[in-house]
Amino acid sequence: MLSNAIRIHTTGGPEVMRLEQVETPPPGRGEVLLRQTAIGVNFMDIYHRTGLYKQALPFGLGGEAAAVVEAVGDEVTLFNEGDRVAYAGGPPGAYAERRVYQADRLIPLPGWIEDQVAASSLLKGLTAEYLLRRTHKVQKGEWILIHAAAGATGGIMCQWAKALGAHVIGSVGGAAKVAVAEANGAEHVVVTSEPNWQAAVRDFTDGVGVDVVYDGIGKDTFDASLESLKTRGLMVSFGNASGAAAPLSVLRLSDLGSLFLTRPKLADYVSERRELMESAAALFDVIHRGDVKPTIARTFPLAEAAEAHRALESRAVTGSIVLLP
Repeated sequence: MLSNAIRIHTTGGPEVMRLEQVETPPPGRGEVLLRQTAIGVNFMDIYHRTGLYKQALPFGLGGEAAAVVEAVGDEVTLFNEGDRVAYAGGPPGAYAERRVYQADRLIPLPGWIEDQVAASSLLKGLTAEYLLRRTHKVQKGEWILIHAAAGATGGIMCQWAKALGAHVIGSVGGAAKVAVAEANGAEHVVVTSEPNWQAAVRDFTDGVGVDVVYDGIGKDTFDASLESLKTRGLMVSFGNASGAAAPLSVLRLSDLGSLFLTRPKLADYVSERRELMESAAALFDVIHRGDVKPTIARTFPLAEAAEAHRALESRAVTGSIVLLP
């Protein structure tokens, strides 16, 4: 079966992305054939496209989508034809009309959630879940700093952290996004394009610093994030939106107050199906309760995936971007 998909044959800018017709094989043992209905666009896709995260060329982009099961392979008992499902992570290739996927990595969608909402929030929401509940279990009354608080992942994290009772300081890249971060639940907002913003973080915490920093920005914020932490605070570096952070001397962690540093990734927190399902259940629960309200900023046809990447890389978007096959 031929279907349209976005593939790259060399790494680089958005212009390397091509819409091609590719052969979609029937599902094998333990697999299902998916007809995709909505596809999430994430910074991880950009990391793959630019070569920061290595893949053997050529390959398809994308790691998040909502879909309908069209066919099931041998030994699949979890799903039937017609089931609505979604996934986040796994091998890239979500930018496609159809794809084959491992059944035990799929998440059944509750009837109340729309496909575009699921596709726009699953990867970001699972990321928020493990960061806030497991990498560091956020406690009521803690002070935390969440970067990119007006973005899709940061917005979900701010809302969820507020529901957990934390004092949330959000960061944004420019003054125009302050109101969005505040609407997402940030108690205070710093603008990282302004000098010495870390001093404002310390002012908000009476000079103590925050318990934990969640930094998905990377190079532009990494060092000042360390300076925002209290003694024995935790730096969680989980992304590179501005580029990879410079190498760090471990003595700097000591100099700044016996700091902790971790670099987690989603795959290590949902490697077992039990973990995946528990994480998804927690996400669906906070969305259903209204504690977290995902925002879709823009949709693009699949053929315009390059424009979707340009919009995301501009960092002017204050919500999720979704491709429609």
